[in-house]
Amino acid sequence: MVSVKNLTKKYGGAVAIDNLNFEIGAGEIVGFLGPNGAGKTTTMNIMTGFIAATSGEVKIGGFDIATEAERAKKNIGYLPDTPPVYSDMRVCEYLNFVADIKGANENRKQVLGEIMEQVNIADVSRRIIRNLSRGYRQRVGLAQAMVGEPKVIIMDEPTIGLDPKQIIELREVIKTLGARHTVILSSHIMQEVSAVCDRVIIINRGKIIADGNAEDLRDNLPADGLHVRVKGELEAVEKALAEASLSASLELGTEPETVELFFETDLGEEIFYCMARNNLPILLMKPTELSLEEIFLSLVRAPSAQWTPGACVSGDAFPRSRE
Repeated sequence: MVSVKNLTKKYGGAVAIDNLNFEIGAGEIVGFLGPNGAGKTTTMNIMTGFIAATSGEVKIGGFDIATEAERAKKNIGYLPDTPPVYSDMRVCEYLNFVADIKGANENRKQVLGEIMEQVNIADVSRRIIRNLSRGYRQRVGLAQAMVGEPKVIIMDEPTIGLDPKQIIELREVIKTLGARHTVILSSHIMQEVSAVCDRVIIINRGKIIADGNAEDLRDNLPADGLHVRVKGELEAVEKALAEASLSASLELGTEPETVELFFETDLGEEIFYCMARNNLPILLMKPTELSLEEIFLSLVRAPSAQWTPGACVSGDAFPRSRE
């Protein structure tokens, strides 16, 4: 549905995005993740035809955004970080205006009614947009992106400026869009991406450094640590670790006479023998999984990291440490 090949954008001598390549299939909800200034918005603007690329191509539904702009743009609904609404219009007037521009005349009343129901703005359809809260204006912006049944909906920082309740509500709306649209969601908020996206593309300094779901990315990073629960007194556990020259973070367990140990690396065999020698039964031993936020930080902190097709994460920067 979306094809990006060798996409590059330069501003004078500065390279904003550098040779991006990725494909997005129909019905995918993909998070475009990166720190501020990474090149996310520039990529979005090129994909929507708002600005031109220096080189490379973007195809939406098989149509080149540069050479077949009108046909490509018919497949796109776009919600920028600031909702593109006319504040003096009523909600229903504005959506009818958008439908006029897009030439979406078939069953208009019914279709616009369904869109307003889907994004939960039917109850404010007669209100003037300037009198709506930021959350409602964001939903109106999403509704305009959905007018015309575009195959691809692109959203740039859709929850910026919203309160926690509004964020949760908008996330639920975004989840439902995957049934009828391909969704590309740009953000630098990890919780947002992990809550709604099937796949994550991480960009840093204009380059893609990872592409896959959170589990794929986690598996290509160095081994996670280890969480161990031991039955025994804290002092006895500390003494056993010191004798074996093992380092861990320790916490008293929630169960009586238990201690929680957190190791930065997987030292399962050494820990087992250490506790066995000191008559400290192991009640739990499991890997600690990296959160999406930790994965993201691990990737962007590696200055030479760059993703290559066929790998979730650049193999040179992040060698696999377990099979």
